[in-house]
Amino acid sequence: MKTFNGKVLFLNRNDINTDELVPAKYLTEVDKKALKPYLLEGLKLDKFSKDKIVDKKAIITRTNFGCGSSREHAPWALEANGINIVVAESFARIFRQNMFNCGMLAIELQSEAIEEIFSIFSKIETDIITNIEKQIITLSADNKSKNYSFKITSFDKELVFAGGWINYADLKY
Repeated sequence: MKTFNGKVLFLNRNDINTDELVPAKYLTEVDKKALKPYLLEGLKLDKFSKDKIVDKKAIITRTNFGCGSSREHAPWALEANGINIVVAESFARIFRQNMFNCGMLAIELQSEAIEEIFSIFSKIETDIITNIEKQIITLSADNKSKNYSFKITSFDKELVFAGGWINYADLKY
């Protein structure tokens, strides 16, 4: 099973679309690893540079993450970079399901929780620990620690534990 713990990348913007996650010109790639250098290549965000991706395992962002055209390449590019969890107020429906289909976590939190996370943690190096069974994430940095509860369906949890849709189907059918 993938891990859902590690350093957090904060992307303080709404409506980050799939073209910003991995530009359309790379959609001919069929190997997930080939997408690694292109993650967030098209991101329009002040003071963002791709070197901020290095060693990050999670993204925390705002609303409507993964909007735009439907493509599995967007979660693939995240996965190729070791990012297996995205926390946001909301996701585009197809992107969210593609995350779970790849055995990754798309966690939705209330806007108040997202605001609190950004105000406490976004300017300092932050770690996330995920307890999928209890549906709790713990953020910690500089002697600060805070738990946030989330909900995912039992089916989405099964997809994550199986490592994605293909592995799930192999186990069940």
